[in-house]
Amino acid sequence: MFSLRTLVSGLLLAALATTLALTVRQDTYFADSPVLAWWYAACWLLFAAAAFCLRKAPVRHSVALVLGGSVVIAATGLLAPPRTSSDAYRYAWDGRVQAAGISPYDHTPKDPALAPLRDPWLFPTGADCAAAERARIPGPPGQVHCTRINRPGVHTIYPPVAEGYFLLVHGLSPDGARLRPLQIGGAALSVGVTGALLMVLRRRGDPRDAAYWAWCPAVPLEAVNNAHADVLGVLLGVAGLAVVVRRRAAGGALLGAATATKLLPALLVPGALSGVRRVRDAAAVVLPAAAVVVLSYVPYLLVSDGSVLGYLSGYVDEEGYGDASARNRYALLRLVLPDDWSVAAVAVGMLCVVTYVVVRGDPERPWHGSLLVTGTAFLLLTPGYSWYALLLVALVALDGRPEWLTVAAAGAAKYVTAQSGGDGDVIGTTAYAVAACAVLAGCAVRSRRSSGRRRHRTGAGSTEPALPAAPSR
Repeated sequence: MFSLRTLVSGLLLAALATTLALTVRQDTYFADSPVLAWWYAACWLLFAAAAFCLRKAPVRHSVALVLGGSVVIAATGLLAPPRTSSDAYRYAWDGRVQAAGISPYDHTPKDPALAPLRDPWLFPTGADCAAAERARIPGPPGQVHCTRINRPGVHTIYPPVAEGYFLLVHGLSPDGARLRPLQIGGAALSVGVTGALLMVLRRRGDPRDAAYWAWCPAVPLEAVNNAHADVLGVLLGVAGLAVVVRRRAAGGALLGAATATKLLPALLVPGALSGVRRVRDAAAVVLPAAAVVVLSYVPYLLVSDGSVLGYLSGYVDEEGYGDASARNRYALLRLVLPDDWSVAAVAVGMLCVVTYVVVRGDPERPWHGSLLVTGTAFLLLTPGYSWYALLLVALVALDGRPEWLTVAAAGAAKYVTAQSGGDGDVIGTTAYAVAACAVLAGCAVRSRRSSGRRRHRTGAGSTEPALPAAPSR
């Protein structure tokens, strides 16, 4: 018989799936962003309620509910084309370019040299170019030409494992499928992450924590509907952290593959080095990771005429990571420090956290250190793209610290309100400040509970001397 908690969790999960389905159907990101923000808020609140209720449900029922819920939640992202991001159009284009035998790093989408590869759904003309999100590109005189691809005048930014994924999806896609195969791929990968989390947590944690990933609104909205390739990096990163506990070289190689998918998973490496005392043990992780990254670039280096780093440096400048005065960056630091100190403060802060994780981290739970490093990076950098947080959500599921999910929610709040006409920087700063307070509160509560358990074990506060333990029989 199912327990009451299990039934309530299932009902809340059904309500979450229904709300997510309705949210995905909302085509209001550009037309009515505040309305979409309320739909997002409803999803996150239902997710919090469902995950909280599951904490009290029996484990034997929860595993099936988490896995089945993961499939249902992921499927909601398939109900519409991408709503809040156009990145998947670049993925489709890069796959098409590679299938034609051309390096994706050599030409921009609007380069006339690639004009024969264009088709109407990626490169509309005439009245179809009226949408605000379409970018104009040069064409024959008297005709209006545009593309669904964002930044069509710059080279691709995606690392080689991601590019290989785009080529694979293109090769498996039937004609006229458009972005649906990428969305299906995102759904399959997201459920795969759930499966990997359950495998790890059944041995080293609480399987119910997998719901923090499986049911999180960021997964269907970003990994599936917007088809962000970050989910592939998440799967490789989770696998790497799970494997590195016993097989350092294999785990390091998987972390290298994750980094060569989306550079953000490089933040997982310090966690993989938790508690390492010998140089050779650290090298057993770092060298395979570095080798996989380098080797994955080699095929593209051999066939490319230009830089395989693409628009990376331009993106860093565009997003203000090198500009201490950028309004959308280092929001929390700039509340307490002069703007000119922000970049240095990030460097010092990250160095301190990484050092702490490597020296004091638990080698049996490398994801704990990875969560601390990744979460700290988010709070210091305050990114505005909600899909970056997919990696953070998976680490929360591994480590069972739901207070860090507020950081992912802050990124979503900042991103989805960017088109609302209000001050997105104020909204983002407020959301990240609330998230930082939630994380600190969660740490304080855990520290107090841990101290209480230690006092209880040692008999602290008792007027009676502790009795010696009975001899074992």
